[in-house]
Amino acid sequence: MKPIRSFASDNNAGVHPEILKAIATANHGHAVGYGDDPCTDAALARFREHFGDDAKVFVVFNGTAANCLGLQALTHSYDAVICAEGAHIYVDECGAPERLTGCKLIPVPAPEGKLTVGAVSHVYHGIGDQHHVQPRVISITQATEVGTVYQPDEIKALSHFAHERKIFLHMDGARISNAAVSSGLTLRQATRDLGVDVLSFGGTKNGAMGAEAIVFFDQKLEYGENPSRDFRFLRKQGMQLSSKMRFVSAQLGALLTDDLWRKNAQHSNAMARLLEQELRKIPALKIMHPVEANGVFAQIPKAAIARIQERYFFYVWNEEESVVRWMCSFDTTEDDVRAFVRFAAGIIGA
Repeated sequence: MKPIRSFASDNNAGVHPEILKAIATANHGHAVGYGDDPCTDAALARFREHFGDDAKVFVVFNGTAANCLGLQALTHSYDAVICAEGAHIYVDECGAPERLTGCKLIPVPAPEGKLTVGAVSHVYHGIGDQHHVQPRVISITQATEVGTVYQPDEIKALSHFAHERKIFLHMDGARISNAAVSSGLTLRQATRDLGVDVLSFGGTKNGAMGAEAIVFFDQKLEYGENPSRDFRFLRKQGMQLSSKMRFVSAQLGALLTDDLWRKNAQHSNAMARLLEQELRKIPALKIMHPVEANGVFAQIPKAAIARIQERYFFYVWNEEESVVRWMCSFDTTEDDVRAFVRFAAGIIGA
């Protein structure tokens, strides 16, 4: 019998009880649809408490849409988005960002999943040349696709590079809560205060059920149009205007109340550190990246993968190099971790 919890993805976890409670609380009587409801008003107020009174927030229900629509608001079809070669928008969104924005994505080598100013500068060229796409956005993922976390100075350097050239910095924050906790920062300190212009705020991976948001920060940019001004129309065209938005908003409001976002992320990060600690006791296993959020990437004997997957569901990250990804969630327990490691060790060490 397979365990009820896997290490495949934090998307596979259930919904946090407090968030389920918030959904149930919202489920009384009728409310005006499409976001004109008290739950959405309350959630937007929570966002402003965390990110600033002038933050412009738009609730959506899909992370890919949050990224695509956020980028679409910043770009024209002849523009380009610079991203890491392993970025979710480049690898795992089925070409949706390019289809929705019309832009070209320019992938850049990113050791440990992180872009650097040096790497970005190599592809920032052709400015003003009508034969070339025009770099308009730098997009980073926090925490990164390999579980590492950009440090504040690294993000500041990228935002400085971008703003000097009058382009934008977008953050795919599917796991922004895990990253902020890892760095000991508030949500604002981890984003806006570092120069991020637009944030795709992730709730689903941190205990919610299909709840995301797009957050616009500086509304007085010296260059370009106000990217949030007409965003409500882009959201509708992008099929992300939820008719019963109160049930999505209630989740985000709960997540941003009483530090639930922080508690969930602290726990999943702690379970990943425990998982790493226990896995390092297996001689034939190699940890591939620093464990800074809630994911562990390990190289194991190829023959062991299928045998472990007979009991535990997880993804192979790099088949050629036999690298797998193991993710922890808000509901992962110490017993889950130790039972998994015991089982894996018995196979890897066999």
